[in-house]
Amino acid sequence: MKVYSVGQVSRYLANLVEQDYLLQRIFVKGEISNCKYHSMGHIYFSLKDESGSMPCVMFKGSRAGLDFKLEDGQAVVIEGSVRIYEKDSRVNLYARQIRLDGDGAGRLHVLYEQLKQKLFEEGLFDFEKKKPIPAFPKRVGIVTASTGAAIRDICNIAHRRNPYVELYLYPAKVQGDGAAETIARGIRVLDGMQMDTIIIGRGGGSIEDLWAFNEEIVARAIYEAKTPVISGTGHETDNTIADYAADLRAPTPSAAAELAIPDVMTTLRQLQEMRDTMTRNLKGRCQLAASRLEGFRTRLEHRGPAGRLENQKLQMEQLQEKLQRLMKQRTEAARRQEAELAAGLHGGMRRKYELTVQRAAILTERLHGLSPTARLVGGFGYITKDSAAVRSVKELEKDDRIRITLHDGTADARIL
Repeated sequence: MKVYSVGQVSRYLANLVEQDYLLQRIFVKGEISNCKYHSMGHIYFSLKDESGSMPCVMFKGSRAGLDFKLEDGQAVVIEGSVRIYEKDSRVNLYARQIRLDGDGAGRLHVLYEQLKQKLFEEGLFDFEKKKPIPAFPKRVGIVTASTGAAIRDICNIAHRRNPYVELYLYPAKVQGDGAAETIARGIRVLDGMQMDTIIIGRGGGSIEDLWAFNEEIVARAIYEAKTPVISGTGHETDNTIADYAADLRAPTPSAAAELAIPDVMTTLRQLQEMRDTMTRNLKGRCQLAASRLEGFRTRLEHRGPAGRLENQKLQMEQLQEKLQRLMKQRTEAARRQEAELAAGLHGGMRRKYELTVQRAAILTERLHGLSPTARLVGGFGYITKDSAAVRSVKELEKDDRIRITLHDGTADARIL
């Protein structure tokens, strides 16, 4: 027994389909559903009729011949080829040309437009009949599937925005046979429970998936409810009959929860911030007032008799300190001047003394040079007779007694 891998089987099936000449250029008609434009330029959608549905893709390079915008509900004829995508073994129709079939309107799209026109003419969509949404609800009813993403998103948003709101879920069937009846029943049940607001909706999907919200029974249940109803069905681009009949339309179930439940936690935080700001401002103003009061008290004390006396006493002390500083400075200056004068006088007297000594020495030397004794040095001397100086030999006679004075003493002599 030979065993094949999944990839081998997928490639074998893909080869079989590609070798079928009929499937290489085939014309298929049906209704567009779940159409999505990819950011790369490709278009992904489904082609369906009463008996089945087939995934389709039109690549960017084939869009040159497409002269209209592809939308859900359009009846079209597609020229393309059928292939198997090996990764998941899914049969795809690769469109090369797309044209509208007849007027281009699909069966569900026609039913949708007919019902919308009928209910519009009856006044179910009149804006003046819309009920206001309560600003601060306490009880919010929800009509949606109990296991879908919509109820989880609504609960998360409600808990984040206002955990004190009571949520009541009516688990409804939101797709398939009997879905419209359960949605209408849920609206009536919650309306009888005196809810503040009712949210109906589900996540996104094709027009068939959302068709329960396009049924007349749902629209009339919304219109007849005394409780305001918010419809949040599908994605932002989806529009249902329930959206037109509701008192307020939201693009998604999450947006419906945000419209129904105010962000009390943010409001509480804002109030807390405002209270903190007011407290800080009040505290600041009290501190400023206290500071100004203290300033007034200080000024009053300064300007009163006691304050003036204190100021005068302070001024007197400052003057005394200043006088003491000046006296000390002047005393120190006088002492420095006295020391400088004493040092200058001492230096002047010393210089004068030295000059006087030098001058005396010079005069003594000069006087010594002029004295007779100084002339006796070197063999000179002088003669006296009878204590009188002999100035000439003519004054001497024979046998006269004379005295000869030399530099180191005297000698007596007689004239021969």
